[in-house]
Amino acid sequence: MQISFVAPSNVTAREGGAWVVGAAEGSALLPGAVRLDKASGGAIARALKVSRFSGKVGQILEVVAPAGMAVSRLILAGLGKPELMDEKGLETLGAQFVARLHTVGESSARIEVDVPKGAKVEKGEMAAHLAFGAKLKSYTFDKYRTRNLDEYEKKLKRLRIVTPEVAAAKKVHAGLAAVAEGIFLARDLVNEPPNVLYPAEFSRRARAQLTKLGVKVEILGDAEMKKQGFGALLGVGQGSERESQLVVMQWNGGKKSVKPIALVGKGVCFDSGGLSIKVGVGMQGMKGDMAGAAAVTGTMLALATRKAKVNAVGVIGLVENMPDGTSFRPDDVLTSLSGQTIEVLNTDAEGRLVLADALTYTQRRFKPKAVIDLATLTGAIVATLGYEHAGVFSNDDQIVSRIQAAGRYTGERVWQLPLDPFYDKMIRSKIADMKNIGGANSGAITAAQFLLRFIEKDTVWAHLDIAGVAWQDGEQKVTIPSWGTGWGVRLLNRLMKEHYEA
Repeated sequence: MQISFVAPSNVTAREGGAWVVGAAEGSALLPGAVRLDKASGGAIARALKVSRFSGKVGQILEVVAPAGMAVSRLILAGLGKPELMDEKGLETLGAQFVARLHTVGESSARIEVDVPKGAKVEKGEMAAHLAFGAKLKSYTFDKYRTRNLDEYEKKLKRLRIVTPEVAAAKKVHAGLAAVAEGIFLARDLVNEPPNVLYPAEFSRRARAQLTKLGVKVEILGDAEMKKQGFGALLGVGQGSERESQLVVMQWNGGKKSVKPIALVGKGVCFDSGGLSIKVGVGMQGMKGDMAGAAAVTGTMLALATRKAKVNAVGVIGLVENMPDGTSFRPDDVLTSLSGQTIEVLNTDAEGRLVLADALTYTQRRFKPKAVIDLATLTGAIVATLGYEHAGVFSNDDQIVSRIQAAGRYTGERVWQLPLDPFYDKMIRSKIADMKNIGGANSGAITAAQFLLRFIEKDTVWAHLDIAGVAWQDGEQKVTIPSWGTGWGVRLLNRLMKEHYEA
């Protein structure tokens, strides 16, 4: 879908397509709506008299094929209370408008929503965030459909946002459009079937997408990782015919003297559970067990696309966890890159093993200012927080506060859970430095406590368990499609922008 910004003087009622205008709750029609009501001979006013429209958020009033106009339909949209309008709400509105336009089969449309009195947003910002929401709603993943394509086609191809501050809208939207591209890449990666997206293919796509934007991309294969001692990560992948990979992505947009912010992602491209094999529906959807790696890759693309003035490094460990005669087993002991030994009691607790080596490599090589890892790590986090919040664990209160604030702003919300020596006792092994599971209770916490053992002294670290937010069955939020959500790209981009850019 092509999105552009135009001044009110450059659009007329003689043009075809749909036209969306607005009304705030408890107030009169906004200027754009007044103008179109006049052009239509009072069609909007007449429709209001026979409707229950009051301007509440999400309310829609349509006038189809108004007399005397080339416009196919006028859509009056409720904006809600002006004092409650914010960026998230505007993005939701933009997505709702596009959803309606898709439903009625429009191919071209204009959105002219004025800033109501009492709202705390600028005109250019309002237009940009409406456009961002519209862009997010335009996402599709239909590449494998071969039948009934008309049923899934989104016919809206051209959308113009009408605003008196075109230049300001374009400036704000440029950064948001970069974030949208990062979200779309993350969604694409999560949505791909595992017979198509395995570790080497993931690596290839990351290199192809990022190198052209100025990101330095390195790929380590089995031989190089074995040479360096990635015993935990390679242990997980040894049962697969597909080679494991470690992808290192560097964006150097800040001053050379400034240490980077490191993002580390779990990338299990398919998780069967290994020899501790999953059963029934538990294995369905395990193509998405690389959503942490997808979020890191999408964030790196967003930062590079908008030329962020920050030094960032993304490291993702890519494996398949498969059952085979060469698979790692319960009771095996693996030696990690850090030199610490791990007694494996369950091969389905594999993501923490991948992250252990990726975290060690990242800290040793880059000496980062802070490390943030993302992983669909535990079902326990879903049992705890459901599908609305990711869990955050950290050794530093400041970075938690920053992540929480970024989450509130972007709508990718997080909730802090504890780390404590008590939980550390639950992963003590009788024969090795630690075991990879902690028992039936506190599963998300003991997994985080496990990762903490691979965080070096004085490293600022936060762990995001995104198992409940990385994908959704059905459309629960209008800006997010069914399945891959691209969760994390918006939050991490906001975090970088607010706290780490020059």
